[in-house]
Amino acid sequence: MSNQVIVLSEKEIPEVVRFYETNKVIRNAPGVVFAAKIADTSITVYRSGKVLFQGAGADREAARWGTIGTVTKVTPSGAKGDTLPANFASASVLGSDETGTGDFFGPITVAACFVSSDQIELVKELGVKDSKQLTDAYMQQIAEDLKQVVTYSVLTLDNVKYNEIQSKGWSQGKIKAILHNQALQEVLDQMFPVLPEHILIDQFAERRVYYNYLKDESSIIQDKVLFSTKAENLHVSVATASILARVAFLEAMDQLSSQAGVTLPKGAGPKVDQIACQIIRKKGEPFLHTITKVHFANTQKALKLAYKK
Repeated sequence: MSNQVIVLSEKEIPEVVRFYETNKVIRNAPGVVFAAKIADTSITVYRSGKVLFQGAGADREAARWGTIGTVTKVTPSGAKGDTLPANFASASVLGSDETGTGDFFGPITVAACFVSSDQIELVKELGVKDSKQLTDAYMQQIAEDLKQVVTYSVLTLDNVKYNEIQSKGWSQGKIKAILHNQALQEVLDQMFPVLPEHILIDQFAERRVYYNYLKDESSIIQDKVLFSTKAENLHVSVATASILARVAFLEAMDQLSSQAGVTLPKGAGPKVDQIACQIIRKKGEPFLHTITKVHFANTQKALKLAYKK
C-alpha cells in the first residue's frame, strides 16, 4: 500500500472536502475532520491540516492538491542496529520498548504496540513522537486515547519479583529480553491472524545476546524482528510503546509513593539516597526492599545515611 501525506492551509482543506464529498465515509477517530473512499484510494483529512492518501492511487490523488510529502523513514543521528527496509516509517510495525531500568524506586515496565500503516497519521495526531521529547504529564494525557486506537500489551515487573529473580543471577538484560518477548507474543496473539510487516525492538543487546537470554523460553519471537537503538524515532509503534511503558511506570510510582508516604523520586541520584534513608527510618529496611531494586548502590548509601550517628 502506498502512503502519501500533504499539508494544506485552512483555505485549501474545504476544496478537498468538496471534491470528495460524494465519496464521504464516516470515521469516528480522534483528529479526523473528513474521510472519503474512492475505488483505489482512501483519503483522510486531519485537524492539523495534514491529508493522508492511502492505496494504489495515493500518488495520483495527492498530486492533485500540492507537493507530495512522502512518508519516509527518519534515521536519528547515532542510531545503531539493523539496516531497516525502505519506507520503514510508513509500514505496519509491531514495536517494543521499556522503562524503569535505571530507577532505584519502582518497577520495570515493558510495552509492545502494533501500529498499522493506516493508523500512523492518526497516532501522530494523537500526539505521539519520541517520548523523550514529551513530559510525563503529557504522556499521561494522551495514553488513554492511544489505548483506544492501537493493539498493545503492557507488562509491569514489580520490585518484589524483580529482586527475587535478580538475586538468582538474572541480569537486567535477561529480564528485559524475557519481558519484551512476552509483550510481543501477547500483541501477536491479539492480532492473529493479522501479521505485522516488521517487528522493531528498541535495542538494549546485540541480536545474539538477546536470543541467548531467551534460549530456555517455550515461545521465542524471531520472524521479521529488527533491532535498533533510538527506535522510537524510527517508527511510531516504538514511540507509542515507549509512552505506554512510561505511563505504566508513573502509575506504579504513584501507588508506591502512597504506600511509602512520600513522593518517590525517579532515577538513582543523591536525592534518591536521601528519600530512601527517610523510608528506612520510618518504615524499616524490609519495606524499602519492596519498592526498590535492592542491588543498586543506593541501598547501601541509604543504609549508611540512616544509621549514621
